[in-house]
Amino acid sequence: MNIIVLCGGNSTEREVSINSGYNICEALRSKGHNAVLLDAFFGTKNSNVLQDAQSGYDALKERDAIRNMSEKLKEEADRKNFFGENVIEICSKADIVFMALHGKNGEDGKCQAAFDLFGIKYTGSGSLASAMGMDKAVTKQIFMSTNIDTAKSVWIKKGEDTSLEHYNMRVPVVVKACNGGSSLGVVLVKDVSEYESALAECFALDSQVLVEDYIDGREFSVGVIDNKALPIVEIIPNQGWYDYENKYKDGATTHVCPAELSRELTEKMQKLAEKAYAAIGCEPYARIDIMMDQNENMYCLEINTLPGMTSTSLIPDEARAVGIDYPTLCEKIVHLSLEKYQ
Repeated sequence: MNIIVLCGGNSTEREVSINSGYNICEALRSKGHNAVLLDAFFGTKNSNVLQDAQSGYDALKERDAIRNMSEKLKEEADRKNFFGENVIEICSKADIVFMALHGKNGEDGKCQAAFDLFGIKYTGSGSLASAMGMDKAVTKQIFMSTNIDTAKSVWIKKGEDTSLEHYNMRVPVVVKACNGGSSLGVVLVKDVSEYESALAECFALDSQVLVEDYIDGREFSVGVIDNKALPIVEIIPNQGWYDYENKYKDGATTHVCPAELSRELTEKMQKLAEKAYAAIGCEPYARIDIMMDQNENMYCLEINTLPGMTSTSLIPDEARAVGIDYPTLCEKIVHLSLEKYQ
């Protein structure tokens, strides 16, 4: 198949997206597909890149070229058109676009909606599920309306009262930019003196934030593919908590998969993940983050409709636990995504 692996973009998660995209591209090429990396924001002058890549394509060289373009993001900050040169034309020629974008304009449904209008097939959830899953506050509302246990939180828009007392909350809390990702714009507040700076950091990224009770316990993530949960992974940072550095720095975090849980707790957590996946309307894959407190109560925190596919990402770990290697996982996502269009 001719597959465009769309990565880069202009979000704060651009670097993670480039890493995911490169890994996916190499994996799909190892399976015999004509896969090509393409930067969604900068595009390429070569509109025949798919045809030219059928022989002698160097994904590593293209990854580095895309990474070097990151230096020009500030120059292009006011550009009104998100899609770069020839992006729509090239994607229209592909059998499918593998969405390796993360963060705003790639994971929030906007790109998906544009592709729907152009008749471009793509991997992952549709525009509505992507938009709802990206917005942490909207996700919370859906969880609560469908009786999915989640941590107590309040949704605060810029200019509204932010005092914890106003909402009958107290530290420790987690302050989150509603449309952030990769743990960017997520701040753990242990002391009330840290609260205002946490709000400022998150409001700098978004006009609305979520202030959530901190759940003291074990952190898990559950991938769901084609409506069925994968083995659970427990996330154990070697220091601190699962912030951006611990998420993407090799060796900073231990992933235990399958997680050391009783059969009963495992099944309960997997069913919770499947319920959250269905509530948002995800297809054909997603990742759900869950906390379990000291009393084994489970809280579904958020959902990731385009999970990371880097060397330290969680979905690949979970797939390997059931004998699905990385290239096969990427190919499986392509085939399941194509089924949406049949």
